[in-house]
Amino acid sequence: MGLLIAVIYLIFISLGLPDSLLGSGWPAMQQDLGVPSSYAGYVSMTISFMTIISALVSPGIIKKFHTKWIVIVSILLTVFGLLGFSVSGAYWMLFAFAVPYGLGAGAIDASINHYVANNFSGSVMNFLHCFYGIGAMISPMIMGQALRVARWNEGYRWTAYVQMGILLVCILSLPLWKKNESKEEEALGDSAGIREALRVPGVIPTLIAFFSYCAGEGTCFLWTSSYFAGTKQGLSAGLIASFGSLIFGGLMVGRLIAGFITGKLGDRRLIRIGIAVELIGIVMIMIPVSSYQLAAVGFVVTGIGMGPVYPAIQHMAPENFGKRNSAAVIGLQMASAYVGSTFMPMVFGNIQQRIGIGIMPFYLLIFAFLNLFFLQYTYRVLRKRS
Repeated sequence: MGLLIAVIYLIFISLGLPDSLLGSGWPAMQQDLGVPSSYAGYVSMTISFMTIISALVSPGIIKKFHTKWIVIVSILLTVFGLLGFSVSGAYWMLFAFAVPYGLGAGAIDASINHYVANNFSGSVMNFLHCFYGIGAMISPMIMGQALRVARWNEGYRWTAYVQMGILLVCILSLPLWKKNESKEEEALGDSAGIREALRVPGVIPTLIAFFSYCAGEGTCFLWTSSYFAGTKQGLSAGLIASFGSLIFGGLMVGRLIAGFITGKLGDRRLIRIGIAVELIGIVMIMIPVSSYQLAAVGFVVTGIGMGPVYPAIQHMAPENFGKRNSAAVIGLQMASAYVGSTFMPMVFGNIQQRIGIGIMPFYLLIFAFLNLFFLQYTYRVLRKRS
């Protein structure tokens, strides 16, 4: 079982790798492709839209196929998407390869989260998402190195090579999954569908909270590097690209800490503490100073606060809504998450083009409060139901 958990952690590194490349590479990509800065939002929207589709059909896919095969096919799709980005010489080509890029993320995310939420503790869930942060933190570093010695295309190509290595490990680990296949089939035999899950009290406000969280997170993913490029002077392209890893580094640290303390605090208390820390980080970003160091620390602190929120919401699904509904609820959560990360970074892209990218911390503040409000409302609904 321990070896299988290690493979699952590695799978989440592969899930994080593609997510931060567009944000860290966009300042250079924008100039090379000759398009406005806001156009990153349309590419990000396409990737996330395909992920929404993948997440919505995930309950049916999870019912028909074992998790191991969902993992293999999903990583193959992301490899194809990354290699496609690496050969793209025109803006329109990014949209063609955004399709497999996005489809590869939704089903694997929902299936692994469902598998862990139903079989492991909250600590394992937080550690799992911590490894997502490792992957998301590594790829801006890869992109930064590519920009120093070559071009942004190489950043995507090198990341695809790393994905291929993880894919090979997953193929070699296929026998490990056999021990849990019968248990997995039994758990999914009578699982609820999407429509039935939507009627469960508390599900819809949870989806709105998840949307709000991922609206803020997705905006950070895509626009952090551009925030420094637009508000701080005299920074090199390589340094600007590396700032894309700040939020991911914070997420990783936050989830690592949460993995050790979630057993004592519980998911709900951990979420409240996380959002409070996130608000402190956003305030740090707001402070108007010419140097970049305070804002850089602010993004790390924001990421630390965000860290436990996502895995805690996912881990609570079987407890809050029942194991029968958990696959559908987690699929819906993934879909609402990607709706937030699809549209709200694009909305912000258009806002910042008119007002200025300095508005970013105020934008993040709105969604942090929405996230907190709807989670608290969900808890109240669940208390009334019980």
